[in-house]
Amino acid sequence: MNTIEKLSVLSHILLVDDDGRLRNLLEKYLTQNNFRVTCAKDGKQARKFLDTFEFDMILLDVMMPGETGIELTKYLRGFNSVPILLLTAMNESEDRINGLETGADDYLSKPFEPRELLLRIENILRRVKIENQPTQNDELFHFGPYRFDLRSNLLFRGPVATKLTESESAILRAFVASPGEILSRDDLSNLDSTNVNTRTIDVQITRLRRKIEDDPKFPRYLQTIRGRGYVLKTGL
Repeated sequence: MNTIEKLSVLSHILLVDDDGRLRNLLEKYLTQNNFRVTCAKDGKQARKFLDTFEFDMILLDVMMPGETGIELTKYLRGFNSVPILLLTAMNESEDRINGLETGADDYLSKPFEPRELLLRIENILRRVKIENQPTQNDELFHFGPYRFDLRSNLLFRGPVATKLTESESAILRAFVASPGEILSRDDLSNLDSTNVNTRTIDVQITRLRRKIEDDPKFPRYLQTIRGRGYVLKTGL
């Protein structure tokens, strides 16, 4: 069994493209290469499948009627870290940049060789498999039901891993370094790796809460201290 076959056994891919002919060709090709494939013709149908199934990866066309691939990527990154590979037209450089900035893992320009698509899928799934392996206990910080892996920047709740952005990881690291202490907006905006200012800290905190709080509107762990800043409660 080759590397791709090892990685793809039981891997479930959501293919979202409004081009029925291409959708059918890719479904057949990926199925022949040992992937389980679910197809959606647009963002609306994709959302329904995402509410029902767990996917290992999404192949997502950028230019679709209604909700675009960029818009769906932005929506998903609010709460879901599933790998996303964007399929774009060759001359849509702006869409490629926007897609990566929004949170897509990679992109592939149309037309493409099926073998290249397979190799890109292989690379992404291999990386995710490595990232999702917990490390030694001294690399983990525990709070509530969560384990924050300081080496891979992954947040675990049981066996489920959530990928944090660079800014989210830097902010959570700051709280981990000072558990129970109040950090002001100025403290957080001075972190070199976040590349944010005091006006955008609230946005980053909101995004982080969506990943660690059962109800982000009533945070249990990452709490606001009015007029002072934020604090990470670890003893709950």
